[in-house]
Amino acid sequence: MSVQHLPNTATIEEATAVMREHGHVIMDCLVPESVMDQVRSDMQPFNPQAQPTDAEWGGDYAQRVGKLIARSPAGRDLAMNPLVLGVVKNILSCASTFQICTTEMISLNPGAPAQVIHTDELLYDDFIFPDDCIACCNTLWAVTDYTEENGATRIVPGSHARPPAHYKMEDTLPTEMKRGSVLIFSGKLWHAGGNNRSNDVRIAQAINYSLGWLRQGENQYIACPPEIARTLPDDLLKLMGYQVGPKYGYGHAGAQADPLKALRES
Repeated sequence: MSVQHLPNTATIEEATAVMREHGHVIMDCLVPESVMDQVRSDMQPFNPQAQPTDAEWGGDYAQRVGKLIARSPAGRDLAMNPLVLGVVKNILSCASTFQICTTEMISLNPGAPAQVIHTDELLYDDFIFPDDCIACCNTLWAVTDYTEENGATRIVPGSHARPPAHYKMEDTLPTEMKRGSVLIFSGKLWHAGGNNRSNDVRIAQAINYSLGWLRQGENQYIACPPEIARTLPDDLLKLMGYQVGPKYGYGHAGAQADPLKALRES
């Protein structure tokens, strides 16, 4: 059992193959460190407004700042990274469309306890999705270096393909990676934020994706106001949910109207 890494030269097909077998893959140094600096600069001013999370998710030691698309042009580029989107599309293949589900910059302060071990599919009312239907495919971009000491996310490799179990921290491994790297993982993979035993803040930018017919964790139509949304490219808007599903047209703007056109004309 080991954490899977690929170089930033790997293809979408190579990364997808690792994901399907192990439930995760780390793409090492996928973007320059300067991109991480810019995302941090864009998002950190909003950190004082962040509310502490529940105790089992870090309590007073963790802050989460959302609305990445509205607040960070550099973050928009992360959300649209071609390799990540290629892998996500392959993994979320049981639906014809996928979308941004949640964006959060997560700061884990010194002394933060480890999270409870969980899967991200638990977002959906504890509904048990079929084994061959993955509801979400998520990413954690390393804004700071990820080390075991500073609380790197811990995973149970391969657990996405096993029956539900009561995993313990001893079953997990830390996803250590350099700034600019990204951990891509299945919504069925068991994982948890680690215990930050360092003197530094560990920062990750989470950008999560879900099947197009599921409700978003972060409502993108409100998180990104229309006046900003109208300035964004169509490809990003579609990823935010401004698209109509095929066949019976879920997501329309009334009477099967195209939500992109409705946004532009409103």
